[in-house]
Amino acid sequence: MKLTKEQLKEFDESGYLFFPGLFSEAEAAVLKTEAQNVYASDRKEVWRESSGVARTAFAAHTYNEAFKRLGAHPRLIEPVEQLLDGPLYMHQFKVNAKAAFDGEVWQWHQDYGTWKRDDEMPEPRAMNIAVFIDDVTAANGPLLFIPGSHKQGVVAAGHDLETTSYPLWTLDRETVSKLAEKGGCVAPTGPSGSVLLFSSLLVHASPANISPFDRTIVYLSLCHVDNHIRAFNREEWIAHRDFTPIKSLPDDCLEKMSKSNEHVAAASVS
Repeated sequence: MKLTKEQLKEFDESGYLFFPGLFSEAEAAVLKTEAQNVYASDRKEVWRESSGVARTAFAAHTYNEAFKRLGAHPRLIEPVEQLLDGPLYMHQFKVNAKAAFDGEVWQWHQDYGTWKRDDEMPEPRAMNIAVFIDDVTAANGPLLFIPGSHKQGVVAAGHDLETTSYPLWTLDRETVSKLAEKGGCVAPTGPSGSVLLFSSLLVHASPANISPFDRTIVYLSLCHVDNHIRAFNREEWIAHRDFTPIKSLPDDCLEKMSKSNEHVAAASVS
């Protein structure tokens, strides 16, 4: 999937692009089922909220076939290769579960700020892709973006080790307010299968989910292979150390899994 000149201009101005329904309902359903399987597993990569529900599952592409395929899907890899002008490796892969009623906040932050401070990634030649595998609405904790904030470079941040179970370099209220005075604040929403592509410098957050509806999103953090991290301060399954360029799979790789699951279901019924 290649971006148009208009999309490239929009990304440069706002720092993100939104593709509603980029994956079909069937493809999203495969990912939803596999996310539930991952969350139910007893693995060190699955972090939980204080309530016990899953918060995020790291590196699922290394131990789950569906997420392995998603991590090399051409609809995700090709536009980022275009924006970063070259081959990519997977710096981080997360399946974030903002569970109904119990999904906690993700504070205001920049992802590259963390990657620079914790992992010594040289430059912000890295990007995020978010794949909705639930419908994301105004009610269930959508992502909040400050458009244009990626143009500010790395913003001063403090290391928050207490608010949630996941440590994060976060921005204070004054900084966020000043950025929002200029760029505003948006919350892209859409059906399962929708995709957000956003700069690693874009300031973003998400509120707690007190609705009765889950909000599960898969995040691929993709980095140019020449820009790989220099420090290995975090677990390998949090900040990956395999800098091998990703080779895109066929476009129907998830669709094939969906059809295979349908055949299995039909056989079990018959």
